[in-house]
Amino acid sequence: MFIVESYAVAIIMCFITMICWGSWANTTKLVSNKKWEFPLFYWDYSIGLLLCSLLFAFTLGSMGEAGRSFIPDIQQASSSSLMSAILAGIIFNISNILLVASINLAGMAVAFPVGVGLALALGVITTYIGNPQGDPLILFLGVVCVVIAIIFTAIAYGRVTQEADKSRRNKGLITAILAGIIMGWFFRFLADSMSDNFSQPASGLMTPYSALVLFAVGLFLSNFVLNRLVMKKTYFRRTGQRENVFFREFTGSCLRLAGRYDLVCRSGIQSDCVWSGGVCHFLRSGTGGHNDCRDLGSLHLERICQCASRNQ
Repeated sequence: MFIVESYAVAIIMCFITMICWGSWANTTKLVSNKKWEFPLFYWDYSIGLLLCSLLFAFTLGSMGEAGRSFIPDIQQASSSSLMSAILAGIIFNISNILLVASINLAGMAVAFPVGVGLALALGVITTYIGNPQGDPLILFLGVVCVVIAIIFTAIAYGRVTQEADKSRRNKGLITAILAGIIMGWFFRFLADSMSDNFSQPASGLMTPYSALVLFAVGLFLSNFVLNRLVMKKTYFRRTGQRENVFFREFTGSCLRLAGRYDLVCRSGIQSDCVWSGGVCHFLRSGTGGHNDCRDLGSLHLERICQCASRNQ
């Protein structure tokens, strides 16, 4: 499989991650004026993640002599590693659905800094407890800065929110906080399923490419339960459509996709193609540790705030 050997290349990979993870949510803006509610958008997102993870696994994850190729890696993986990656996908799916819902309610400029910032802070702590790598002073100083930024974001948000939108926006803020708390735990399980040595992976553990596929499987399968529940709740919708209307619109747009490559349906799949580009993030972690990699990848918070300020 393809492995990053150079630290300089690894840093470049992290900046690619920063761009990808900081850009995928902007695709929600492509459908915001097309009556395409976020649960329908999220079906496309889950499909895109599964397809892109398989693409990475059968290309970058299967070429070269280093490490283990995708198929042999899956065959030798222990049941605990497989379940850990799948569980990470389920946990991430719960949090990400809440995050996208908070974008729908409160806007991207609030949902991402609060939700993902809180997830970063909790994720660094939980990952460091399980695998203490990196300088704890630098890591936790960064966590403190993120928490301070979250507090200032919430304060500024409360001052500019109009009275008429306050109830809806407060729901979005609460949803973003809940999403961040849950999201802070997924990476711990994903890291447990992967070997730290990519060139000579430990027996029973997986390479990042294989772990990402199982992660995507967990997200996709859980989506049939979680996203369907969300589609029943008017709390998450702008227009209050009924569930059967939701399914008719989703099916109709997917059929239109085959005939004219419909922009609305395509945007959800594009969003996850961008997100999945963050697989470079996992390649980096073998060089510098999971926590360092997580911190640098999460620099996308600054970028997402800049994009959101232009889009809203």
